[in-house]
Amino acid sequence: MFTGLVTGIGTLRQIIPTDAGLKLEWSGPWDDLVAGESVAVDGACLTVETATLGGFTVHTIQTTLDRTRFGELLPGHRANLERALRASDRLGGHLVQGHVDGLGTVLATRLERDAWIIDVEVPSDLVPVCIPLGSITVDGVSLTIHSVPRPGMIQVSLIPFTLQHTTLGDRRSGDRVHLEGDTVAKYLRALAVPPAPAPAD
Repeated sequence: MFTGLVTGIGTLRQIIPTDAGLKLEWSGPWDDLVAGESVAVDGACLTVETATLGGFTVHTIQTTLDRTRFGELLPGHRANLERALRASDRLGGHLVQGHVDGLGTVLATRLERDAWIIDVEVPSDLVPVCIPLGSITVDGVSLTIHSVPRPGMIQVSLIPFTLQHTTLGDRRSGDRVHLEGDTVAKYLRALAVPPAPAPAD
């Protein structure tokens, strides 16, 4: 479990293809990571395979590659990092599972008065849980949905602190981003609209 409050920025050092996905080596700001620990990388919960000097490696299997953009990355990519939440930590963002629900596409970015506005196209299955002033995670960053100009499109506004301490200021029109809908909203949606039963054999 995470909060969506980014505590470091890592850089992709190396990509190693394997028989079962990709091994990714990241730089990181921590010296006390241990194997088996969970780290959210651009909002995707990944398990530390090995801790290296000033970084760590993770293994991404095909299921993860199908739901994220990790397979598209090149060395040098900067990612938002967050270590798993401890029970004694302050919950400053919102409850984030580190499960990428889908990929969004940045439609536009611009400065409006004192905030950086990002328009994002969201996948259809996330549309019902995207409401004005609701929570969403974009590339691992806990954000409030500023507005919903039309179904399938949301606006988020970034304060200067977020721009300075995350990679969201790098995003431009056409970029894809990891999205995770609000956990509580997703469960309420599932209770209100149960999934259709599987077809009989």
